[in-house]
Amino acid sequence: MRDLQGRVAVITGAASGIGRALAQACAARGARVVLADVDAAGLEELREEIEAVGAEALTVPTDVSRREQVDALRDATLARFGQADLLFNNAGVAVSQTIEQMAYDDLEWLLGVNLWGVIHGTKAFLPLLRARPEAAIVNLSSVFGLVALPTQGAYNTSKFAVRGFTEALAHELAGSSVHVMCVLPGGVSTAIARNARFHVAPDGNRDHRVSIDRFARVARTTPAKAAATILRGLELRRSRCLVGADAKVIELLQRLMPVSYWSVLRRMLR
Repeated sequence: MRDLQGRVAVITGAASGIGRALAQACAARGARVVLADVDAAGLEELREEIEAVGAEALTVPTDVSRREQVDALRDATLARFGQADLLFNNAGVAVSQTIEQMAYDDLEWLLGVNLWGVIHGTKAFLPLLRARPEAAIVNLSSVFGLVALPTQGAYNTSKFAVRGFTEALAHELAGSSVHVMCVLPGGVSTAIARNARFHVAPDGNRDHRVSIDRFARVARTTPAKAAATILRGLELRRSRCLVGADAKVIELLQRLMPVSYWSVLRRMLR
């Protein structure tokens, strides 16, 4: 995956954040990009930006939690470009609430996007990717797929599951033309905290504005830097890609203190 010229990259959650940066980076390297998101206006804005620099882009408004919509995304990709070489299952949402108090609607919404979106994308596009001489599936987990925090039970559930799903898929596709990589970002300056369904923060705070400000202070990695790290991971055929210095620290902490890491993380967050 060192040369993206002429390849077709499908990116979910493309209208903002890491997804948008991935689309821009892939297009800059000569890829044709398929942009999927529930934000149709954001997709069109990105399409115009990408086409203005001479790259090809297709927008397909998509709710990845809906299997039929992801199947339609695959069909639209095939109809326009006749192939798919890269799949970035990036779409994600967040809920902040204790497990005891969490509404089923919130839990189902989050798992629908974060977990089922990855499953739907993988199942829909894998036959197309297998038909290519070289292809890749990139699934976005999180450092919250390594460590668990209070009030992040739903998000932890989805990201731990994405990591397990991706690792199993990588074992199954070993030796094939399809490379599989799991991405574990730390704090990236995206809108995920601002757009979260917020009830209570890990420290018990119930003021969403305060939590957004705190997230902004710790989310030091830019989406562009995250995208560059992900594409570099693909070039090196990594199976796991840590994004940000904080991700590396958290992974090390989890390895050293697999049971008691929260005692340290609590102090770090404060």
